[in-house]
Amino acid sequence: MKIKEILAILEEMAPLAYAEDFDNVGLLVGDVNANATGVLVCHDALETVIDEAIAKNCNLVVCFHPILFSGLKKITGKNYVERAVIKAIRNDIAIYAVHTALDNHQQGVNKIFCDALGLTHTKVLVPKQHFIQKLVTYTIPENVAKVRNALFDAGAGKIGNYEDCSFNSTGTGTYMGNENSNPEIGERFEFVEAAEIKIEVTFEKHLQSKILKALFASHVYEEVAYEIYDLQNTHQNIGLGMIGEFNHPLAEADFLALVKEKMLAGGIRHSAFTGKAIKKVAVLGGSGSFAIKNAISMGADAFLTADLKYHQFYEAENKLLLADIGHFESERYTKNYIVDYLTKKIANFAIILSEENTNPVKYF
Repeated sequence: MKIKEILAILEEMAPLAYAEDFDNVGLLVGDVNANATGVLVCHDALETVIDEAIAKNCNLVVCFHPILFSGLKKITGKNYVERAVIKAIRNDIAIYAVHTALDNHQQGVNKIFCDALGLTHTKVLVPKQHFIQKLVTYTIPENVAKVRNALFDAGAGKIGNYEDCSFNSTGTGTYMGNENSNPEIGERFEFVEAAEIKIEVTFEKHLQSKILKALFASHVYEEVAYEIYDLQNTHQNIGLGMIGEFNHPLAEADFLALVKEKMLAGGIRHSAFTGKAIKKVAVLGGSGSFAIKNAISMGADAFLTADLKYHQFYEAENKLLLADIGHFESERYTKNYIVDYLTKKIANFAIILSEENTNPVKYF
């Protein structure tokens, strides 16, 4: 099996187009055309993890956090990033990172977080913006079903829990071809008025080339009229964080005890107790202080995240319980999810969960 075949499966799990603009996801080191010997899945691709990959004959390391985040001007082994990269290259080991591509996925990091706590009725906390486009095109009635179905098959027409969504309206199209034209209806130099159907569908912007390819392949016209618009709508099923509910409310102390147990947290820093029971809970794996207002506006009784600064605890404003459970802890089950996903997709192939604990934060 080629490494590129495994990467294609990883992109199905966490499309790279879902990642945030600041992030560095995908293949960071390695040759996609190399034969894969095994996959080691980890949280951070540190030098010790590369050693583990060598020992276990895995030439593809799939990590959550990208070991290469910003550009390197020199690779001399002077720090932990450079040492890991050098060792990977010397031993022909590829490194692939998923990070915010999986953070933003509906079944990704924050759904895993919610499931670990037993939260139900989950939905995205901070929906992704500037990610939806609309295609408008026109064709004759006899060609409508073929065009529309081709667009649906290419990924257009999905809105929330619905698919095959479109809007269709009837009108009259006009045209006149020149000496180089080959019109489907009418003749060259003939002014034609034809009944046409206007088709409108939305799609995720990274699918644009695929959508247009489907449009051109299914359309009967020699020249296909179409427009593409960027929409301001947020994508309700893609985004950072998630909010869900317990079946039965918990007292604040009992809630924090549950979180500590389920997420194996070494310690929890939290804002003052509000005196309210905890039923609706917002979560955001990793650094999530930017979403405090989102959690409050969505009526969360508590917000679990990491890397909160001193003054950010004041932002709870006694409206919710704000808790920092640790960066690694909030994402700790992500690598298990990746292993399970790959194992189901690739039969009879070595998919190994790293035994290295790469959490740099220790508790006394």
